[in-house]
Amino acid sequence: MNPSRNFFALAAALLMPVVIDGALMPKASQAIPEALLAQAKTSDGKSLAIEDIERLTKEVKQAKEAGNYQKAIDILGQVLAIEKKELGPEHADVGGTLCWQGSIYSELGLYEKAETHLLRGLAIKEKALYPDHPDTAVSLNNLAFLYSKQGLYSKAKPLYLRALAIDEKALGAEHESTAITLNNLALLYEKQGLYKKAEPLYKRALAIREKVLGVEHLSTSISLNNLALLYQTQGLYSKAESLYLRAIAIKERVLGAEAKGTETTLRNLALLYEAQGLYKKAEPLFERALAIKEKALGAEHPSTATSLNDLAGIYYYQKLNSKAEPLYLRALAIKEKALG
Repeated sequence: MNPSRNFFALAAALLMPVVIDGALMPKASQAIPEALLAQAKTSDGKSLAIEDIERLTKEVKQAKEAGNYQKAIDILGQVLAIEKKELGPEHADVGGTLCWQGSIYSELGLYEKAETHLLRGLAIKEKALYPDHPDTAVSLNNLAFLYSKQGLYSKAKPLYLRALAIDEKALGAEHESTAITLNNLALLYEKQGLYKKAEPLYKRALAIREKVLGVEHLSTSISLNNLALLYQTQGLYSKAESLYLRAIAIKERVLGAEAKGTETTLRNLALLYEAQGLYKKAEPLFERALAIKEKALGAEHPSTATSLNDLAGIYYYQKLNSKAEPLYLRALAIKEKALG
């Protein structure tokens, strides 16, 4: 097994809530710096307005889906300019957009920029909304996740606990947002090797989703995947395998066998088999994951490079170097192109 592979990031990324705050009553108009006003225009100089935000938001999601994170950040800059102009720089929507930018910077590994945006967004939300507002919990979650990624567990834990308290008070102990925060806190404990503290939180999140959303819901499959990861980390392979298989079955029924979203759990099950030296069982799963990525994202997407690397690794472990080498080289070329 390749020790550099991170079993945890996939599950956590799927669960991070990225929310644009709902419309609130605008505050009095305030002066906006010229740079922001200039940004709130199309490429042909046409001014953008509040009604353009829905379209721009869709473009952000499309850019992220295509792996064009810088374009997503730039479009969010336009959204931010509109919101500051139309709603005022201290409006909760401004805080939400700053947090969204921060989350994308986090995905890019630009942690200082991410922290600046997330802290600023959180401060605006805390001022504009009441203290226990659910949207504040979302921002606390995202900031905590950033710290967790950097191994700053002592900074992440109190934020998760505060977010959980807000979710339970404002939304209820069995709400989906509560399940998300439980998952993220469990992941934090898992990364510290505190498996006994993580397991009951993962189980509680799974129970919430099974009760509230149903045993065949996609979010339920995510909780199954995450609990399986915990067992896999502890070498409890048979317990992990059964959960992975159940998660895959749900995704195949809901999305389709070759649909995007299925590949994550296929990959995790393949890694489980790889860890046990069951290369022949892992190989077709890696191949399926790669095919889904190529179809959904394209042959040159950075995520496709990860699948190429996975498949190359399984060939390498079987001493099939002639099959492994071209995949490694292709993955390297994609990553070099993406990084510039």
